[in-house]
Amino acid sequence: MLQTMGGNPKDFNRLDLKRLPSPCFVIDKIALQSNLEILYKLKKETNVKILIALKAFSTFSLAGLISKYLDGSCCSGLYEAKLAKKYFKGEISTYSPAFKKDEFDEISKISDHIIFNSFNQINTFYDISKKFNNDVGIRINPLYSEVKNNKYNSAGISSRLGVHLKDLKGYDIDKIDGIHFHTLCEQNFKPLENTWNEVRNTLIPLIKNMKWLNLGGGHHITRKDYQLNELKYFLKKVSNETNCQIYIEPGEAVVLDSGILVGEIIDFFKPSNELSPNIAVTDISATSHIPDVIEAPYRPALLNEPDKGHKVILGGPSCLAGDVIGEYNFNDIPKMGDRIALLDQAHYTMVKTSFFNGVKLPSIAIWDSETDDLEIVKSFSFKDFENRLS
Repeated sequence: MLQTMGGNPKDFNRLDLKRLPSPCFVIDKIALQSNLEILYKLKKETNVKILIALKAFSTFSLAGLISKYLDGSCCSGLYEAKLAKKYFKGEISTYSPAFKKDEFDEISKISDHIIFNSFNQINTFYDISKKFNNDVGIRINPLYSEVKNNKYNSAGISSRLGVHLKDLKGYDIDKIDGIHFHTLCEQNFKPLENTWNEVRNTLIPLIKNMKWLNLGGGHHITRKDYQLNELKYFLKKVSNETNCQIYIEPGEAVVLDSGILVGEIIDFFKPSNELSPNIAVTDISATSHIPDVIEAPYRPALLNEPDKGHKVILGGPSCLAGDVIGEYNFNDIPKMGDRIALLDQAHYTMVKTSFFNGVKLPSIAIWDSETDDLEIVKSFSFKDFENRLS
């Protein structure tokens, strides 16, 4: 099970959970702004360009705020690129493991950078990219990563993501404007430095005439223990060594600990078998609302959970046997109608929700922790469920 890297409650203890519909994602725009200020300061001190990874967070109600601080968006295909163009400001960098021919013209019109995953893809789409004045990049696989969970290791020997670094040597490198690699997942600074040390001697001779180097995402820059000073020195050093514009593409770091998922206890029971645990059914579904809980898997932190208490398994309302959030401590036995909140639920949640089993999606709310203003910016209905099928 992955360790929960987020879980700082910030000011969410002051939010009256009963003011919200349930279930509901809540983003504190003050906490978000605090993260953005850290990233903005990093930009100014290093001249790095920072793009938000829309695959992690694309709540466009906050696009205006995010765009004040960052340089643009990185996208994973046509729909994210269109969302970036419509709501966010700045550059648009689009990467896909494989672009489709019937979508590529539109992607290319929208994007500033196109990052390809293979030589075959470059050869297929290069002329179209240049027709629309795109910078053309390629993703490399350094075959080095310190990610422990294979599901999140994009730099393994069998990874489909990126060209093996040694294979660049036989390619017409003058056609390429930039290099991209991404090997991190919720990590501190040192794995980035170690990755660079692995690829540095091979890359530097190849990229001497390139415009940019994109170091991807997975940087947990806004986490309290992140080695920010070391990162600043490193980014300046790499910029000087390569004479390239350096990009990074954080997703989680933009919204780390800025969101919660509020739910309600809708049933509670203790089976008569003494070995059976206390069980609470909530209107939060792991499979429908926070699928990384099952996919990773991981146990999200619970607001105000005591170190000891009544142990309760929290589960979701779907019919899937594995729709379980985790085991938690409670000071008092939960009652029907009690509200709970899971912490650090802004990233890889709203972008991954589904209507499996007809479970209603959480509403989305924006909260200002300084003024206590609260706005429900999105609610979902049966019509949303119906419109996904025919």
